[in-house]
Amino acid sequence: MKLTDKINTLSLSKLPHTWILDLDGTIVKHNGYKLDGKDSLLEGAKEFLASIDENDQIFFFTSRSDEMSECTEAFLKNHHIRYNGIFYNIPYGERIVINDNKPSGLEMAIAVEKERDSSIHLKIITDK
Repeated sequence: MKLTDKINTLSLSKLPHTWILDLDGTIVKHNGYKLDGKDSLLEGAKEFLASIDENDQIFFFTSRSDEMSECTEAFLKNHHIRYNGIFYNIPYGERIVINDNKPSGLEMAIAVEKERDSSIHLKIITDK
C-alpha cells in the first residue's frame, strides 16, 4: 500500500500487532540530525504513533550507526515516543517482511510505503 496525501485507512484485526517502522524519512526528517544538527518529527508522526494500541509492539529500524543510539533514544524519550526496540546499522536496501498466513485468511504481512519526509496520515481501525 502506498500512502498518498489523502488520509489512508489501515483496517486491522483486534489481535495485538507488531509495527516495524523505518525512522529517518518516516517518523523524523531524513538526515535531520546531520543537516540541521538535530532530529525533528515529521508532521503527523507523533499522532500516528500515539494512535497505535498500547498492546502493540513498535520496533524502529535505522541505518544510523550505534554511535547515534544515545542521542536518538534521548530524542524519542523527550518526545514521549513509545517503542519496544530499535535496531541500528540496518542496510540501506529494501526491507522484506515474510510471515506465514493464518488458516482464517487473516493477512499477516502488510507493507506501507510513503514518500520520504512527507507527513504521515494513516488512520488505524480495528475490526470488531
